[in-house]
Amino acid sequence: MNKQTKPVFIRNASQLVSLAGGSEAPLVGKRMGELGIIENGSVWLEDGIIRAVGRDDELAEVYRDRLQEAEIIHASGRLVTPGLVDPHTHLVHAGTRENEFHMRLQGATYMEIMNNGGGIHATTSATRKADHETLFAQSKKRLDQFLLHGVTTVEAKSGYGLTLEDEIKQLEVAKQLNEQHAVDIVSTFMGAHAVPKEFKENPDRFVELVIEEMIPEVARRGLAEFNDVFCERGVFTPEQSKRILEAGVKHGLLPKIHADEIEPYEGAELAADIGAVSADHLLRASDNGIRMMAEKGVIAVLLPGTAFFLMAESANGRKMIDAGVPVAISTDCNPGSSPTVSLPLIMNLSCLKMGMTPAEALAGATINAAHAIKRGHEIGSIEPGKKADIAIFDVPNYLVLQYRYGVNHVHTVIKAGVKVVDGGRLA
Repeated sequence: MNKQTKPVFIRNASQLVSLAGGSEAPLVGKRMGELGIIENGSVWLEDGIIRAVGRDDELAEVYRDRLQEAEIIHASGRLVTPGLVDPHTHLVHAGTRENEFHMRLQGATYMEIMNNGGGIHATTSATRKADHETLFAQSKKRLDQFLLHGVTTVEAKSGYGLTLEDEIKQLEVAKQLNEQHAVDIVSTFMGAHAVPKEFKENPDRFVELVIEEMIPEVARRGLAEFNDVFCERGVFTPEQSKRILEAGVKHGLLPKIHADEIEPYEGAELAADIGAVSADHLLRASDNGIRMMAEKGVIAVLLPGTAFFLMAESANGRKMIDAGVPVAISTDCNPGSSPTVSLPLIMNLSCLKMGMTPAEALAGATINAAHAIKRGHEIGSIEPGKKADIAIFDVPNYLVLQYRYGVNHVHTVIKAGVKVVDGGRLA
């Protein structure tokens, strides 16, 4: 969105969390707890860019001759943060899978459901049947809900088509949403999300299809920035995953990986070996894999909502942070294992289920999440020169944001300098 607007002056926040100083690289270790809090903080936004950040009295003096021309947003008693960033979603899909929720409550496992034709295969069937307009309408509703929860940028994966035509369809919907919606979308190709039923007896042939046909065409059309693969026993082996990721690199697609979600499967090790931007899930990552990720600077994108919904033990965020792994967090919004758009809830679960502090959770949903999609230089913190993406929460400090769990505290959202949520409603 490129609306020209007058300057915006957000004034006198109870706390303004700047997260300044993390634009060059993700925050690691103790630095994840350094939020750069400004009491009575204010920020001046102009032409879609953050121009100045500081104490309210200081900025009011700097801009005293221009106060009359600015839109004033009073943030007294409220928390101001960077717009939230969700670095792992399956935004574009058709249908729902509430029946599987009932099955799991009766004892069925995720992989049992998938191997019996449910799971990813069920959503693949629905997505293949849906036309572009249907996919767009359903995905736009989800994107509106993300925005209402303070999210201003999301990563969106394909992976529910599993044919060239249907993968392209998903990515074209994501592209159209990016062009027409306030929320920025960063696209990831994930043709290797599952082996489709028609290739069940010959998975290597499907791997060849992904490598030889899908990846080159997606790259040729410029529809994705990243390439992801589900490295898991019964899905894609580490060897197959490496071939798929290396093929993506040859065509300019940066590697990501779904790793070690169900069992230890050398996914974290592969992420480090291949130089992936991120390894995601990591519920069962080995100590050696964590060490290798720390050494190579691979970002761990942790998804506590998925573990919560699948009634599984969460990833050990505390261990990873203490080991020096840069950690980001995400909803993993998808119809089967994490049907939520609430990144604030994911911050709560990061504290309650993964041993992270409230400060680390907020860093994981902003600056480190931005780095997980290669956007740390332009979003994820409140610093001069960055995109004017801001969330204002109706709580006095960041501790209350994590303490009062399961509640949407978003009051106002500014996207590229434009107010897009006002009073908890779409503007």
